[in-house]
Amino acid sequence: MQQILPWESFPLKAYDKLRYADTDRQGHVNNAVFATFLETGRVEMLYQNEGRLIGHGNSYVIASLQLDLVAEIKWPGTVEIGTAVSKVGNSSIKLYQQLFQNGVVVAKATSVLVQVNSFGKSEPLSDAAKSILEAYFHPNM
Repeated sequence: MQQILPWESFPLKAYDKLRYADTDRQGHVNNAVFATFLETGRVEMLYQNEGRLIGHGNSYVIASLQLDLVAEIKWPGTVEIGTAVSKVGNSSIKLYQQLFQNGVVVAKATSVLVQVNSFGKSEPLSDAAKSILEAYFHPNM
């Protein structure tokens, strides 16, 4: 897993509001919700470009997700989501993400997204998509 990076270094930043319903019996945000926060960052990257990262009739699926929990998230407040591309393959994108609360890293994750067609088979990324993804690369990855 990658080293911990400062919030300012992420090319894509997103935010989620913490809900009381996100908490568990111990009063902190349930660890299952961390994956939902990561999804927010991924989805913002995929759809903020007028859908140009997704080929016509295609979608993305998660092929891999590795999540390291670093600290608890406490309600109320927000969580900040930093997202960067670490590798682009033929039909896949590898992301590195970190979650922050009040400037403190609470989780880090790597995930692999694969573009698939309507039959669920991997579909190559377009040259245009690869070009857009360059803006999300982090120089230290």
